[in-house]
Amino acid sequence: MNMLNKQTVALAIVSLFWFAPAGTALAKRAGGGGGGGHMERGIQLAQQKQYDAAIAEFTKAIEANPKDPLGYTNRATAYRASGRFAEAVADYTKAIEISPKDHMAFRERGNTQVMQKQYDLALPDFEKAIELKPDDTVALQDRGIAEIGLQQWDKAAADRRAWANRNLKNFQAALEDYTVMLTKNSNDAEALIKRGSTYTSMMQYEKAIADYEAALKIKPDDYDTVQRLQYARGMLAGQNAPPPTPTPTPVESHVLTPLNIIIAVIVLIVIAVVVRLVTRGKEEPTSSASTRIR
Repeated sequence: MNMLNKQTVALAIVSLFWFAPAGTALAKRAGGGGGGGHMERGIQLAQQKQYDAAIAEFTKAIEANPKDPLGYTNRATAYRASGRFAEAVADYTKAIEISPKDHMAFRERGNTQVMQKQYDLALPDFEKAIELKPDDTVALQDRGIAEIGLQQWDKAAADRRAWANRNLKNFQAALEDYTVMLTKNSNDAEALIKRGSTYTSMMQYEKAIADYEAALKIKPDDYDTVQRLQYARGMLAGQNAPPPTPTPTPVESHVLTPLNIIIAVIVLIVIAVVVRLVTRGKEEPTSSASTRIR
């Protein structure tokens, strides 16, 4: 790495410390602090830069409620501010175990890795944070710092541009950036996944499936991409399914319609009238015996 690159990386890390101080990563639960007020006292002490005292309070909050990830993330932030990076990473990891969809825990663990110049470890955390909360612009900026640290200059620029284009639904422009990234490194699983997601948004499921399958060959344990692949396959199957055979409409019988009933009644009346006219004036046959015997 030349001197200019070293200065750029150093500036990026300094900006991370400057724009994301310890207090910004501390979180208070709505409705008051947990653990008998230890959480709130820990936050106050951390904001006063009394990190050892804050760590003690957060530890008491964790003991009172060990299943609350907030205690671990706050204590991790205090550990990091005091330079105890290993303890910070351990606490962020514990918070993620309790709450796997906590994008803040992933992002802050990534920041802790950046502060130790462990950019290769930080990058997947920023990726996960962005996946869980796509509108987290802070995580996007932090990912750029990790990419700069890895000297992925073109990728950092192309990645940000592609991300912006995807959010603006400029899918073709995003595809071009991801394709350029893959031209330079065909084993870039993240670029494959993102291009596959872009294809999915464009309903080009066959191309999305090809990218997801290629990414899984590189990262076979990526469960999220397995789910993306299953979704794309299901949508493709729906596109290719033959149209359903139309159900024949049953022919309704019109024998007993109201009109037919009326006509039948009229016919019966006419027949009765005709019969009456024909039989009028004729003697009804009577038995002679019946006329004689009373």
